[in-house]
Amino acid sequence: MAVFRKPSEAKPERMATLARLPVFLSLGGKRAVLAGGSNAAAWKAELLSAAGAQVDVYADTFSGEMRAVALDPPDGIITLIERAWTPDDLKGAAVAIGACEDDADARMFCDAARAAGVPVNVIDKPAFCDFSFGAIVNRSPLVIGISTDGAAPVFAQAIRAKLEALLPAGFAHWAAAAARWREQLKASDLSFAARRRFWQVFTAYAMTHAGSQPAPSDFERFVAEVKGVGAAVDAGSVTLVGAGPGDPEMLTLRAVRALQSADVILFDDLVSRGVLDFARREARKLLVGKTGFGPSCRQEDINALMVSLAKQGKRVVRLKGGDPLIFGRAGEELDACAAAGIAAEVVPGITAAQGAAASLGLSLTDRKNSRRLQYITGHAKSGQLPDDIDWGALADPVTTTAIYMPVRTLDALVARALAEGLDPRTPAAAIARATRPDQSVVACAIADLPARLAQAPMPGPVLVMIGRALAPTRAARAHAPPAAVAASQARVSMGR
Repeated sequence: MAVFRKPSEAKPERMATLARLPVFLSLGGKRAVLAGGSNAAAWKAELLSAAGAQVDVYADTFSGEMRAVALDPPDGIITLIERAWTPDDLKGAAVAIGACEDDADARMFCDAARAAGVPVNVIDKPAFCDFSFGAIVNRSPLVIGISTDGAAPVFAQAIRAKLEALLPAGFAHWAAAAARWREQLKASDLSFAARRRFWQVFTAYAMTHAGSQPAPSDFERFVAEVKGVGAAVDAGSVTLVGAGPGDPEMLTLRAVRALQSADVILFDDLVSRGVLDFARREARKLLVGKTGFGPSCRQEDINALMVSLAKQGKRVVRLKGGDPLIFGRAGEELDACAAAGIAAEVVPGITAAQGAAASLGLSLTDRKNSRRLQYITGHAKSGQLPDDIDWGALADPVTTTAIYMPVRTLDALVARALAEGLDPRTPAAAIARATRPDQSVVACAIADLPARLAQAPMPGPVLVMIGRALAPTRAARAHAPPAAVAASQARVSMGR
């Protein structure tokens, strides 16, 4: 008997523990106190000035570097005061920075700053710091700070270098244009939804034209493009998005953009929760999962919810594991949108067979062993073995077959395929949770696979692949964690 469940809202996960809270201070026109005249202090004076602070530097002597930066400050004035600091100097300061030689001096400076109610940082002495300076990527007003809580400064600098290479310098111009155009846009007659669409158009253009200078004509063109859409920009929409087989890094850029612009995300059980991390935190996330032979949301309920939300003007993302067009019931959902007059589009994803093959280093169309690749489903709408499988094609020795949702009917499927001529020695593999850190694989001859899975059931989702492309020498890789999976594990753990 089918067990149905209602769509349920997925509560956002609590923020993981932070070693430091990243905060960007507004120091324009505010006073900063810096105790020390060394080269290390000079670098802090330059940072504070670049942020617009009026920097008072107290020291008996000043290095050549400090005098040079004071003569040519990036922004805020740097004043050199040739004497030791006093507690009264800290009153009214926004921040206090100390370049102290020993812990006794550091403690004295730290205590005085805290007594004056001023956040304090003592260079290279974390025990006396209320805040820290991270490695900085400067595309101001786009600014990125990187911190390892002092554990690995060299690592932070390496990450900064990578980000510097990834982010064109021209992003600074586009970020500055965004600041200029924001008030103009608010003063326009565009609706909230249209203004949001403007920023999507702006972002898409800036990402691909970072080297060009933003011009007033760009602003006018973006506004005209949004207005050209007319009332449709205020209407809701549905985007069917492929989440890929599991590894969040297999999302396409287009899928990430869809997730980041969604108001509501309807997602399946097969979607890795790491994928949802790419969505806006404000987006509602509703689980509308279907589990094989378990509690499932009815397809008609999903269709109705999807259409209802879109009619409320929401941007709805229907997020599906793998590719929505491969055994994902995309046709039924697109038909429901069309019948309701809702604009819908599809963002394809990497399907499970591709992800599994990549993680195992297998070519599914190896020219020595395969002339054809086919995807089939292991069960019909009734839950039983489909009665319209082309058994001759499945038994073809030069075909690679990927079987989706195979677990409950695998015994019957293999028995029928063998009776129809499939060689019992044909290599096969069952892959559970392909591309995820906990991926597991059973590789053997197809005739032995049902018994192997019966002895050690695999946690779903499971995919079965059959064909000479999975030759024993290749399938043997499945018994050890493949390099691709190991790399995936490392990437996922770094990002969480």
